[in-house]
Amino acid sequence: MTHDDDDDDEARPRAIDGVSRYITPAGMDATRRELSALLYEERPRIVEIVSWAAGNGDRSENGDYLYGKRRLREIDRRVRFLTRRIEKAIVVDPAAQTQRNRVFFGATVTYVTEEDLERTVVIVGVDEADLAARQVSLASPIARALLGGHVGDEVRVLTPAGAELIEILAISYPEPVGVDAL
Repeated sequence: MTHDDDDDDEARPRAIDGVSRYITPAGMDATRRELSALLYEERPRIVEIVSWAAGNGDRSENGDYLYGKRRLREIDRRVRFLTRRIEKAIVVDPAAQTQRNRVFFGATVTYVTEEDLERTVVIVGVDEADLAARQVSLASPIARALLGGHVGDEVRVLTPAGAELIEILAISYPEPVGVDAL
């Protein structure tokens, strides 16, 4: 599968249904830990500060009270967001991938650019993306271009500078838990 003609339709990313719902098991664990920390650590601490500050008199000029109330609203907003994400999430374990010769969610992909720059990325959920850790969102242009590809495939990626041709060099997935290396 080579996409090396100059037709921009070939470089246009494919749509993925429910893309914001996919998450790795590690991403789900991190989301649950964040929710728990907000609900059982940070929120009670801020409630205590607000209660103390409210007892100090005039609330209109009380910085601890005003900041605390604002922070509680932020925490409650984040809690609602995380709760909805967890309820709607589709947890996909990359280690369970059976077609390990193609790029799917959770794959670690090494590719080379037209400038001979070799890069490695891991395709993760929207909320898990972290460029510093080489984790790219499933919704990103690079991930969408790589999806379904095989080693040796050349694909076009739409970048701010225009379409760029890249070649897939390697695809890997985490080993399933309980499987010994041969």
